[in-house]
Amino acid sequence: MATTGKQLFTTLEADGTLTVAIEDVDFPDPTGNQVLVKMEAAPINPSDLAILVGAADMENAEYSPGKFVAKMPEPFNAGSKARHGLKLPAGNEGAGTVVATGDSDAAKALMGQRVSCVPGNAYSQYCIADAQMCLPLGDHSSEEGASAFVNPMTALGFAENAKMDKQDAILHTVGASNLGQMLTRICQEDGLGLVNIVRKDDQVDLLEKIGSTHVVNSSQDDFMQKLSAAIDDTGAFYGFDPIGGGHAVDNAFKAMEQVAVSRMTEYSRYGSNQPKRMFIYGRLDTGPTTLSPSYGFGWTLSGWLLFPFLQAAGQETVGRMRKRVRDNLTTTFASHYKTHVNLDEMLTKEAVTDYRKMKTGEKYLVTPWS
Repeated sequence: MATTGKQLFTTLEADGTLTVAIEDVDFPDPTGNQVLVKMEAAPINPSDLAILVGAADMENAEYSPGKFVAKMPEPFNAGSKARHGLKLPAGNEGAGTVVATGDSDAAKALMGQRVSCVPGNAYSQYCIADAQMCLPLGDHSSEEGASAFVNPMTALGFAENAKMDKQDAILHTVGASNLGQMLTRICQEDGLGLVNIVRKDDQVDLLEKIGSTHVVNSSQDDFMQKLSAAIDDTGAFYGFDPIGGGHAVDNAFKAMEQVAVSRMTEYSRYGSNQPKRMFIYGRLDTGPTTLSPSYGFGWTLSGWLLFPFLQAAGQETVGRMRKRVRDNLTTTFASHYKTHVNLDEMLTKEAVTDYRKMKTGEKYLVTPWS
């Protein structure tokens, strides 16, 4: 017998009209390796905002209970042509209690357990999830386990990727973020050097309090000088950037090259031979990525996404990563939230205009039954 509950959907039409609304949905009985999870908590991550609001004009949107309608400007609307007319669910991850299962042994084993999961429709009172993608939380609460996948596995993925590429240090351009704090703890535990870039003095203090030894404030006049010094100390010619647009990657490459050139014994018109690599893993800034011809040709810029990395890493590595997250959910991988909202409250003008700013330390948690 189907289970009825509320679920969020987002639809972008060809004319740029974005509609996000809560609807009543009949959830089918789980089959095979599926489980039905009564969702209790789901974070609003930056990766969720692209499908929720993107670049839409939320200031002039029309708000009503459980719904908003906004306009998506060009060229962002044309860039989203593939989703025109599609009614899509949202919410990458969350946590809740398994209330029904399919007939596989893996699914049945989860019956009645509190789990974290990545269903892709976590902004919902119920969701169908694959048992293999569920992480039993044991005594942990749903709030503690709601963010147990995206940020923890991404931060661990950075460290694993660096080790695979035989790197001893990492540079991260948004060091004070929730993910950045996890990465700081991981690098301490794993003996990896880490250069954290932040924008405010209080963020420097925050990271230093949890043990970061190389924190550079990009708003200071001597930023580039200190960034180069930190790279020289750690050997961080390998970095990750969630900003995407602007000069963050360009600044990192410039500082890396300054360090590399200072170590050269002979001049070369082509710059240093030091490999310099940056990965863009987000689009906090949707503008163009600016690069300048000031660091030779020994650099590589590419994208980084969690799920392709996990597929490439293999089952053994992924299993080890998941166990590490579960064992350290309230320490290394702890997440904190500014406020809780239910499904209707998350679509109010006050909430949307606040959480779309993506301010450090101000993440929202959706609690569908509150």
